[in-house]
Amino acid sequence: MKPDKSCVGSHVRAWGVSLAVAALWPWLASGEPAPTVQHCEPPNWWVEHSLNPVRLLVTGEHLAGATVKAPPGFLVTNITGSEDGRYLLFSLRIPTPSEVTTPRLEISTAGGTAPLAFPLLARPERSGRFSGFSTDDVIYLLMPDRFANGDSVNDDPPASRGLFDRAKPRHYHGGDFAGVISRLPYLRELGVTALWLTPWYDNVNHLNTQEKYTHDNRRSSAGDPVTDYHGYGAVDFYAVEEHFGDLARLQSLVRAAHTNGFKFIQDQVANHTGPYHPWVAHAPTPTWFNGTAARHLDNSWQTWTLAQPDAPADQKRSTLEGWFINILPDLNQNDPETAAYLIQNSLWWVGMTGLDAIRQDTLPYVPRSYWSQWTAALKREFPRLTVLGEMWDGKPELVAFFQGGRARFDGVDSGIETLFDFPLYYAVREVFAHHGAMTQLSRVFAADTNYVNPRGLVTFLGLHDLSRFLNEPGATPRDLQLAFTLLCTARGTPLIYYGDEIALRGGNDPDNRRDFPGGWKEDAQNAFRASGRTAEQEQVHAHLRKLLRLRRELEPLRRGEMKELAATPRTFAFSRATSKSTVVVAFNLGAEAETLKLSLASANPAGAKHFTDRLGKLGRFAVAAGVLTVPLPAQSAAILTPDAPAGSSARRSADR
Repeated sequence: MKPDKSCVGSHVRAWGVSLAVAALWPWLASGEPAPTVQHCEPPNWWVEHSLNPVRLLVTGEHLAGATVKAPPGFLVTNITGSEDGRYLLFSLRIPTPSEVTTPRLEISTAGGTAPLAFPLLARPERSGRFSGFSTDDVIYLLMPDRFANGDSVNDDPPASRGLFDRAKPRHYHGGDFAGVISRLPYLRELGVTALWLTPWYDNVNHLNTQEKYTHDNRRSSAGDPVTDYHGYGAVDFYAVEEHFGDLARLQSLVRAAHTNGFKFIQDQVANHTGPYHPWVAHAPTPTWFNGTAARHLDNSWQTWTLAQPDAPADQKRSTLEGWFINILPDLNQNDPETAAYLIQNSLWWVGMTGLDAIRQDTLPYVPRSYWSQWTAALKREFPRLTVLGEMWDGKPELVAFFQGGRARFDGVDSGIETLFDFPLYYAVREVFAHHGAMTQLSRVFAADTNYVNPRGLVTFLGLHDLSRFLNEPGATPRDLQLAFTLLCTARGTPLIYYGDEIALRGGNDPDNRRDFPGGWKEDAQNAFRASGRTAEQEQVHAHLRKLLRLRRELEPLRRGEMKELAATPRTFAFSRATSKSTVVVAFNLGAEAETLKLSLASANPAGAKHFTDRLGKLGRFAVAAGVLTVPLPAQSAAILTPDAPAGSSARRSADR
């Protein structure tokens, strides 16, 4: 189900029967069918927007060879279209200022004329919107379908019957925007400050029979068809998935989030469409996609080739042009029309909702030259907006290649501000879940010199494409708490995957996307409430809450420079320091108690004589001759802050 498009053309509805007869008269005389307009993309735009002219993609029938007439002051240029008459593309320059709020365009052929109304909106209010995120924030990732059901009416919508079944892990489960709104108080209490929702593009209204899975989770033609509940199979980039709500409900969610102090992040996909997008059968241009459904490359995933000047051309091409899992149609950003469409689509979602940041899916599989154009257009209109890119690899030097701020060997600066820290993710899983050597953390942090801005990287313990932390063999809730301690104190912007805060289990997709217990009124357990959590769930939840409170309170944990103080196979310590204060963080993952002797040097600018553990378990430790001695029990961590001088306001505040 798609929302009503504002940008529409219809002889009878728009201008009345008399105009319809007049429009049909040339067809009656010429014998050619009259043009019809089904919808246009974008459905509206803004006056005084930095992107002007705007490029319109009109979908309809009998549009071949059409001309476009605009009201006085508006300028139509560069009219092109598909040979089959399904699509018409043209640029519309909007006068500044414009007193016309809905210019009426005329699309004409020898067969007649079709009207097209194109609404123009006032420039969106900037206050409290488009703000970006920073290391002061903590991101919470949730899948709308799996978090909470706030409106049962859209569980099984009329346009897409039969896709709702909570017993099937790859069907819709009923979570929606209303459910997220209802749980904002829970998220505020937890202490997160930014919300990332997986895509809300409209998905196909029937089962996806091109992607099938067996009962043991193998992709196979002999398996069962699935739904695109996850949102990554778009069939309309300007519509909202009806299982989640509509555009108005989404806008209400963003407003409510901002009112409650949250930033809002949209998950966008510029790399591909879903296999059922109408473009797959009839593309707007011959090169809209890389290949066709019948003839295309399979993606080879060789992202290393993109960072090498002399990489094998065939592997590089299949990485940039191949179709994901040989199914998802690969959009061709080297086609200027495709690129313009995608750039405008990103700008439209930001402007229509007021969101603060974009997470861009499958980043490296799109040419970096396109990202350079895309980020430049976004920053012109929304300078504070943050862009987060997904570059999935464990090598810091390869991940860093895709961060913006520096032109690479090809002269291209992607403009992508920050990336997911996959190298740290792999090290954290190995150290805390598999009980590997803590020196692996040293190697990852030492590689920070590869990045333009390592402090801005988004760090995480899990994502929706990864098995849960506690699904790792041998991992315990205690291991998870220690991993959270590193996540909330090390450099970067921490991200929490929904359910990890209550020690939720889950294997590979889709088992890692279980419903949040208590998000449905029929659930036997409600883990949104402390009284509904198990002892294990509450222990992990309370620990994370405390960590996030300390992160808010202690500026060095958010903004301080990170310096390693000690690293052995079972212990690790570092400081986070600003010009005003220092925090020392220490770990002992061994089976026996360890005493760490940490040389503070410049990490103790105030010359404090004692440091106190803010986790509240280990007490107070002395500094002697610049060395802080910290006795750590087995399997423990400490967050240490310097005691303020006696009588100081800081000390009195700490005592209170």
